[in-house]
Amino acid sequence: MNYLGINAYEKSIHNTGSDAVFMAEDDGRTVIVVASSDGKAVDTHGFNGRDSGDGKFRAPLTHENACALRKLFPFTAPVCGLSKPRSFGLGDRLGIATPGHIDLFMNKDVFPIFAQQSIRELNLTGRTYEDVLDAATFAVFREGYTKGFGADGDHLKTAKDVEYALSLGFTMITLDCSDHIKNDVTESNAPAVSKQYADKYLHTQFDIEDGIRLAFTDAQLRQCVAIYGEAIQFAADMYKRFLASGKYSADFEISIDETVSVTTPLQHFFVARELLDSGVRFATIAPRFCGEFQKGVDYRGDIAQFEKEIKVHAAIARRLGYKLSIHSGSDKFSVFPIIGRETRGCFHVKTAGTNWLEAMRVVSLADPSLYREIHRYALTAFGEASKYYHVTTDLAKIPDISALADSELPKLFENDDARQLIHITYGLILGKKNSGSGQNTEPGQNAGAAGNGFTFRGRLYKLWKEHDAEYRSALVRHIGKHLELLGV
Repeated sequence: MNYLGINAYEKSIHNTGSDAVFMAEDDGRTVIVVASSDGKAVDTHGFNGRDSGDGKFRAPLTHENACALRKLFPFTAPVCGLSKPRSFGLGDRLGIATPGHIDLFMNKDVFPIFAQQSIRELNLTGRTYEDVLDAATFAVFREGYTKGFGADGDHLKTAKDVEYALSLGFTMITLDCSDHIKNDVTESNAPAVSKQYADKYLHTQFDIEDGIRLAFTDAQLRQCVAIYGEAIQFAADMYKRFLASGKYSADFEISIDETVSVTTPLQHFFVARELLDSGVRFATIAPRFCGEFQKGVDYRGDIAQFEKEIKVHAAIARRLGYKLSIHSGSDKFSVFPIIGRETRGCFHVKTAGTNWLEAMRVVSLADPSLYREIHRYALTAFGEASKYYHVTTDLAKIPDISALADSELPKLFENDDARQLIHITYGLILGKKNSGSGQNTEPGQNAGAAGNGFTFRGRLYKLWKEHDAEYRSALVRHIGKHLELLGV
């Protein structure tokens, strides 16, 4: 809309007394504007930018200005929210998905984590945690979203990375304990346990709820201690170092899902009980459920067995006072009704690459030629990308795109193997450089969208900006299906 002579985003307009602060399009760039209604000098409110002399101060979308925006308008800063019954993580690898997420979550009784990335994803996309948080802040301000959102430092493995996220104001830490979990331990080769563990867990039945009881054999207890003992100590150390002191305030999630072996309900109970007895207070635990929770595709496994086990997992979480977290929760449509029912609507579901897939679906619709170019490159890059993700993709099952009409390209996103192909090659697609080009950096606005020297990056971001409405609608439809099946 035209507001004070500039193309403003209507929902972002906020009056601060003698002036107004809002977001606008100005000469092809998105900026923050501080405008005086009487044309006089304005208070810059800590923003860095330029005063054009017309009563309007223009500030680019930089990290410094994001910090100033969070200070001026606290609703643009993340808050803790996993204490709410339902929460949902929305990994936005591109920094452009939050407006679509806001369209969906504006009227949903679910706490959204708009800023959520792992260090692996940052490395593959060339972004930083500053970029991730700032993209969410700017989107929340632009769309006038005041209900609150979280920021998740996802799957962090080191103290350095935990402190990095917390120091920027991230309000959730997902601690990835996988490096400290011993997958080669069996009941037969696990060493003996101390009398302390034996007295605590053996010859005892633990009443969970509704007739669910757990009991340990000596072999099962030895295996629990051997597999998870080091991971429990690691989680306790990280909690005491960063959260127990009160220096930082954040929801704490314990991730034990990035492993080969399934987390049995008995093992889940042992880990949670030991953490709580060590003084660790956490909001969620993410077990490694039975079956396969691969990236970007539906659940693979015995659904009846999954239903049987998650019933106990959910009961344990209720009994001990936290929520179950579901990784990877993208596109697990066949088990969402079970998850919603057995958790009694109290859960955290984490999604990531499905937003990227919807962005690429838009590309296939809007520019088939560009999509074909990217798809062919992805086939050559798949081997490298598969080093980072566990998938069982069969490239032979992906249709030959040279034999597909343009109108058929979007149907590739209904093919599991094609979905995984595009899903895991995102970093290589975005990072592919033109022949002979050096490292490209472009400070300032939309650093993640910098295109100079890159083969696809700039063209993709240009397309997504031009087709923002289509992308937003796609996210509302696709993520909305997740929520609907979860019973929201």
